This record gives sequence, structure tokens and C-alpha cells, in this order.
Amino acid sequence: MKIAVLGAGMVGRTIAVDLSDRHEVYSFDRDEAALQLLHRKAPAVNTQVADLTNFAAYSSLLEEVDLVVTAVPGFMGFRVLEAVINAGKSVVDISFFPEDALQLDVLAKSKGVTVVTDCGVAPGMGNLILGRYNEEMKVNRFECYVGGLPQIRKKPFEYKAPFSPVDVIEEYTRPARQMENGRIVTKPALSDRSLMDFEGIGTLEAFNTDGLRSLLFTMAHIPDLKEQTLRYPGHIDLIQALQLAGFFSEEKMEINGHQVRPLDFSSALLFRQWKLGEEEAEFTVMRVIVEGEKENRPMRVEYNLLDQYDPVTKTSSMSRTTGYTCTAVAELVATGQFTEKGVFPPEWVGRHPVCFEFILRYLTNRGVNWKAIINH
Repeated sequence: MKIAVLGAGMVGRTIAVDLSDRHEVYSFDRDEAALQLLHRKAPAVNTQVADLTNFAAYSSLLEEVDLVVTAVPGFMGFRVLEAVINAGKSVVDISFFPEDALQLDVLAKSKGVTVVTDCGVAPGMGNLILGRYNEEMKVNRFECYVGGLPQIRKKPFEYKAPFSPVDVIEEYTRPARQMENGRIVTKPALSDRSLMDFEGIGTLEAFNTDGLRSLLFTMAHIPDLKEQTLRYPGHIDLIQALQLAGFFSEEKMEINGHQVRPLDFSSALLFRQWKLGEEEAEFTVMRVIVEGEKENRPMRVEYNLLDQYDPVTKTSSMSRTTGYTCTAVAELVATGQFTEKGVFPPEWVGRHPVCFEFILRYLTNRGVNWKAIINH
């Protein structure tokens, strides 16, 4: 098939490289340097400089392709997804945008296209796992813990981001929604911190972030739903200090006659501090817990992941775990294994055993190994 990948950042490049083994891939981005890097990694990928905020041009830009993958920054993700649907193309999306993608369901059905959103590691794999086991048991509790961290801890932040600092700051500032006792509650981001131990890593710090997204509505029958982010201990204190000092404020302030948003200034500085090197060792750690009952007996399912930078392909773990989950779902759509029309969060794909097992096999074949512990 002809597949367009919108966005040639670190994860977008990984997606394009993986898909190019089996399909004719086109990569679009405004950053010529990112496209050149992609071309060096995968000369077969057709690269083109394009302004992806020119939504009126999508019909002509995507005219020749059969399927689209969107891997753009979150602040433009919803508009990009809407433009792709309006162009009449099925799409698999990993853009972490704050808007509700299900608002586009009617449009997608009217265009006769398949749209699968949030197809990364988190959101993504947690949704797929919950969607699968929700079909087999009465779920009472769901917990998801996830983090991407550098192998070498470097003060002061002990953190590196494979994507835009603006998206990370958004994660640290947006109120976190959770389900407690059957009711949606809102808590401050970074709250409810705790320490957790992970084999091969040690002790990490867990805290609330707004990562449940569609699960709050598609799995509203489950009394308790929680998602938390993982960092090295001490990271929260630094972020909270910056937040309290106003470094993340969106209100403009005058400095030497210039109007400046502290958020823009902070993002520019943190980009240098948090930029993940192309060959910098890092890892992704994740734990998903599903608890409930099956045939009147307690049942507990736990999936664990520890994935590390691949020095052979020089691919970051976050790119692998996010990108390959996305390309697995893209392959499901491309090969006609998932053909429903409309907008679908990952849990609605994972409820199909064939789709769920396909994704796990696809990841395993690329060295992303999920380990399941199932107790009846």
C-alpha cells in the first residue's frame, strides 16, 4: 500500500522506517533536517517538505495514498486528524492531543474511513490490554504506570524527552482525571506521589497525570481507573518548583519592552536540557494491572514491559515501543484485519482476540517483549 506518515520526528521516523519494509511510504514534515535524517536511515522512503498546518491542502497532499499515520505534536494533532478524515483517508494516530477524538466519529463514518487514535505505548498498550480482558472478566480495577527515562542519570532533571518539551509540560500541568468508586475525580498533575520498585531498574517515583483519556468514557462501568507517570525520585520537586515560580505560565509578561510567555521561554530552555540524543541510551518501563472476577472467582492480570535503546538499529526505546505499536495497528488496517468505520480508541481494537494477539506478536518480532502474569 501507499502510506503517508505525517511528522518526521524521532517516533515518526521509526514508524516510516518500519512500514517501508512492506509498503511504499511517504513522509511529510516542515523540518528538512529531520527528513534528511530519515532518508539516510531508509532511502526507500519518499520524503517531502510540507506545511502540515495548511489543512486545506490535505486533499491534494494525500490524494495518492491509501492510509495515513499521524505523528505530529499534540497542539496540532486534532486539526490534523480532522483534515485527514476530511480528505477521505483512513488513519492511525499517535498525536497526544487534549481534544476528544470521538467528536470526529460522525465525520469518519460519513467519509467511510477507519480511524484508530492513541496508538502508542501510553496511551495505547494499556488500552489494548484493558479492552482485551474486559471481554473475559468483570473488571473492578485498572492501573497503568509508565515512564521513559535516560539510562544515565544526569542532574538536575535526570530526564530526557523523545518529543516536544511543550507536550511534556502539558502533561505536568493539565489536571489528572481518574475514576474512583465509579465517579470521575480530578486531581492536580504530579499529585499522589509514591515509590515503586521495578526489576532491572530500581525505585521510581509515580505520580498522577491525565493519561486515561478515552477509558474514562468507554470503560465507565469499571469503578476504579488510574494512570500514573514514572520518573526518577526527586524529579517532581524540581518541576513543582518551576511551576510555582511561574515558568509554565501562559500569561504574557513584559521584559525589556517585549511581551513574552514564560511557557515559551521555559520550553526553549528545557528543549536543550531534555533533548534526547540520537544515540543516547534510554529505556521504557510500564506496568498494567487489571483486577476483577471471572466465573465468581478473583482474577488478576499484570503485564510488564522493560525495553531499552537498540544500539544495532540506533532506535530509542520510546520510539520502538510507541512506533511499533502504531505500525502494528496500521498493519491491521492495511491488511483488512480491522475494517470497522468510524473513530476507535485502542481498547475497541484490543477487544478482538485476533487483533490483540497480532499486535503482541508484531511487537515481539521487533524485540518489544511484554510479560504477562495471570492469576485466577
